[in-house]
Amino acid sequence: MTINEIQNKIIEEFSDLNDGFDKYQYIVNLGKSLEPLKEKYKTEEYLINGCQSNAWLKTEILDNKIFFSADSDSLIIKGIISLLLRVVNNQSPADILNNELYFIERTGLSSNLSPARGNGLFTMINQIRTFAENCY
Repeated sequence: MTINEIQNKIIEEFSDLNDGFDKYQYIVNLGKSLEPLKEKYKTEEYLINGCQSNAWLKTEILDNKIFFSADSDSLIIKGIISLLLRVVNNQSPADILNNELYFIERTGLSSNLSPARGNGLFTMINQIRTFAENCY
């Protein structure tokens, strides 16, 4: 699937949720289902600066596709990370750089995050884009 197809699917999923509590519960459940990052990657090298909670992002490239692994000590952040990775994982650097990540705004996630959590999310997006630029 393309980045935009995945984003549109996420937006559709959120439109099926009735209220803020349902969205919150959905994100928490996503966080619970995100595969934990191996402990050896929970180091300063992979830490996302600016996040209210601890969050780590590991990146690698294989056959011109970028693969991301991430984790957080907060279920909310893990859930949001899960959505973000769903969109950008297994995509080419060019696809990541040439597509706007609009699902964050259109699902209402950006308006419901605390400033610190929003800052952490956008820091992670910037790191994803920087890695893509370096691979391009």
